[in-house]
Amino acid sequence: MHAGALIEALVGFALVGAAQAGLFPSELIQLTESDIGNFSALAFSDPSRVLAGSSAPQCRAWPGSGDWPSDGEWRQLNTSLGGALLRPVPVASACYKGENYDAARCRYLVQQAGRTHFWIEDPLVVLTQWPQGSTCVAALNAQGNCTRGGFPEYVVNATTVKHVQAAVNFARNKNIRLVIKNTGHDFGGRSTGAGSLSIWVHKLKEFEFIANYTTNGYSGMAVRVGAGIESFELFNYMAQHKITVVSPGGSTVGVVGGWLAAGGHGSLTSKFGLGSDQVLSINVVTAGGKFLTVGPESSGGVEEELWWALRGGGPSTFGVMTSVVLRAFPPISVLSVPVGFSVNPTGATNQAAPFPGFPDFNFTMPANSTFPNFTFPFPTNESDAFPFPNITFPFPTNGSFPGFNGTFPGIPFGGPSAGSSLTNVATFWKGVRLVYRYCSKVLDAGGYCYSFIYPLGNSSFTFSNSAFLPDISSADATALMAPLFGSLGAAGINISAPRLPERAAAPYAAGRRNGGGDSPVNTRYHSRLLPRRNWDDDALYEATWDAIQHGIEEGGYTFHGIAYAPTAKVAGPIGADSAVNPAWRSAALHASYMETQPAGAITALDQRERDAKAKRYLDQWRAVTPGAGAYINEGDPAEPDWQNSFYGEANYGRLLGIKKKTDPWGVFWAQTTVGSEGWEVKTWDGYPFSQNGRLCRV
Repeated sequence: MHAGALIEALVGFALVGAAQAGLFPSELIQLTESDIGNFSALAFSDPSRVLAGSSAPQCRAWPGSGDWPSDGEWRQLNTSLGGALLRPVPVASACYKGENYDAARCRYLVQQAGRTHFWIEDPLVVLTQWPQGSTCVAALNAQGNCTRGGFPEYVVNATTVKHVQAAVNFARNKNIRLVIKNTGHDFGGRSTGAGSLSIWVHKLKEFEFIANYTTNGYSGMAVRVGAGIESFELFNYMAQHKITVVSPGGSTVGVVGGWLAAGGHGSLTSKFGLGSDQVLSINVVTAGGKFLTVGPESSGGVEEELWWALRGGGPSTFGVMTSVVLRAFPPISVLSVPVGFSVNPTGATNQAAPFPGFPDFNFTMPANSTFPNFTFPFPTNESDAFPFPNITFPFPTNGSFPGFNGTFPGIPFGGPSAGSSLTNVATFWKGVRLVYRYCSKVLDAGGYCYSFIYPLGNSSFTFSNSAFLPDISSADATALMAPLFGSLGAAGINISAPRLPERAAAPYAAGRRNGGGDSPVNTRYHSRLLPRRNWDDDALYEATWDAIQHGIEEGGYTFHGIAYAPTAKVAGPIGADSAVNPAWRSAALHASYMETQPAGAITALDQRERDAKAKRYLDQWRAVTPGAGAYINEGDPAEPDWQNSFYGEANYGRLLGIKKKTDPWGVFWAQTTVGSEGWEVKTWDGYPFSQNGRLCRV
């Protein structure tokens, strides 16, 4: 056999071995002792080097400080990584006077980039800007200077496990703050940090369909998904293999990482469970730099503890996941039944935008419109006739959308129900309560409700809801939802039931998608997982809606409600035995107040007052939901008692013990994650929860 054939055979053998071992080709390339050589900064962990007490550094190394690596060390790291070390300039610097100023590029960033994948492909950008400090925002006629702010100093463009291991070891051994980033979908400031080294896993895009996968407690179809796979890419693989896989709603949200590690909801949550409930195996790089595979067969030791903690125990906490194996199902059809109405006591048509950057329902949407960084139930094809970038628009309308024929590619919506414009505010709120109460029947059918309430000023409001019903005929869906329209009519809200298509297609087998676009925004969530018991008791339900209504009417918050029921039964034995916040298992509604954060435009004192205001309104929710929690990925970093809210009192102590055991160095740190209370970011201006400052011990 000649040399070329031998090499080809060895590569083929390696790939077969990788598939059998549950590894992608990128995961076969791992850090070795020969790679480390004399470069001790890449050495694997040594337990004896764990410093404690006064001997431990009180802060992470900082650019310009004595313990910051020399330029030579950074060059040596880059050489070890094969050139994968980046030091990107903030792209919005093109909008600021200076050496990077470029007026044409700035116009593109402001007017066009959000319609493309541009921002998702940037190694620095996070889509919620205020945690970074908003120090370099893309804006026409930008004033002041563009500074790095909370952006990382260096980025490792990870395309192999070796890259991840080297970055983890270098950060640990050199006392550098480490962050993990994929697409930048992050509301809480966990994917950015001043003076940090970032591991960018976005290019880990491998995928494998497994027709027969067997592990403890499961036998059936599965998929192996790389850490960089986005939801729209997973949808394309679903179409190719004619399968269904639980995935994020937003088309550019990553499947592996923060979404999954915190639970992760989507349109099939009531049918198949949370994202973390789907996991059958995880490949992960630990804080010590080791590469491990953990799963239901892990028994005893660190592997078993990581298997439990990585599924629901929080993002950026226990390791860097490079790939996961997820359950797969046959194609499933989904019908959507929309309902919506508005109120204006003057009788005028509401023309004001219901949310900054989000026009209302009586408009033709401009091509360059931007959207808040929401989670939507389905991604769409950017080339669809419906003129919205990036999303499947879940809202019902009053028929004024041009080009809308009642269906989306692969997502059979009923034609929009005739919107009802009311003049009586009490009738409006009665209708809202009827719709949300009825969502419990949608959940019982394995469905999902997706809704918004927009305050428009002067006691005017707009409400929209779409009930997504999986695996159901049009006739049964019509029969299921008919009583709701009857109740609304009796309450004085005359909305005709939508026209459902005769046959529902399988949305997961739709045409190829390209992901659309996203833009940086400043959306901030304040949220709570409202339990089913609040729906099953009349008095408690009314008290719950009294609390919600106060924040919308008096506080001026936009309300976002997503109803689902990811019970332990739906999760199955594997999914139920995980670190998922127990509040998920009894939840009926993920309720959120949303606002646009005026980062950089107000003082730290003003921001603390805004936080106090949000707490006052959320405390009313907490009063009627004792013991419930919140979803960390769409929760507020200012959440009081976040340990119990985001993780559950029953889980947090165990998670903290695993954190101390698997990461005694505190390599993985992110705001409101397990163990993060031992550190804080020292911001230069005291702005609360910003990542624009040095990370130090409390």
